[in-house]
Amino acid sequence: MTAKSFTPADEPDDAPPEHRPGPPRRILVVDDEPLIRQLYTEVLTDSGYKVDGAEDGAVAWDTLQKQRYDLLITDNEMPKVSGMELLEMLHAARMNLPVIMATGTFPKEEFNRRPWLQPDITLIKPFILAEFALAVDEVLDANHLVRAAAIPPAHWHVQPVANRLRI
Repeated sequence: MTAKSFTPADEPDDAPPEHRPGPPRRILVVDDEPLIRQLYTEVLTDSGYKVDGAEDGAVAWDTLQKQRYDLLITDNEMPKVSGMELLEMLHAARMNLPVIMATGTFPKEEFNRRPWLQPDITLIKPFILAEFALAVDEVLDANHLVRAAAIPPAHWHVQPVANRLRI
């Protein structure tokens, strides 16, 4: 029996994170409760993601200035800088980063006033970890497809404008 070798193009988009080509996706988890932060980190690390944690929005913001992430998971009510304030900072800095807000208090009024701050998904605590893992995969996969669609395939050739204009 011959083993088939796969190239990255052969790898299905719905493959588990540990079987996807390239480096593991990086996630920043922000929650002021150490046990919650640890639980999220363990679930995500076991799923093949590279995970860092921050105890509040201020630490998260500093971390985001130093490291690139594929996803931000944040609580809302935290000391120093809340999840909403962190979303405001991301928006003001024009950081294009998908966000999951995992919170016990949904800031509906604030999102009604500023809908552009809405995260990709909001999970209201308590929720089951399978729902959490599914939300992470869903947001990362959707973001990956959007980025892939924005980049033309390598075999595309774009003619210079002068060559396309026939007068």
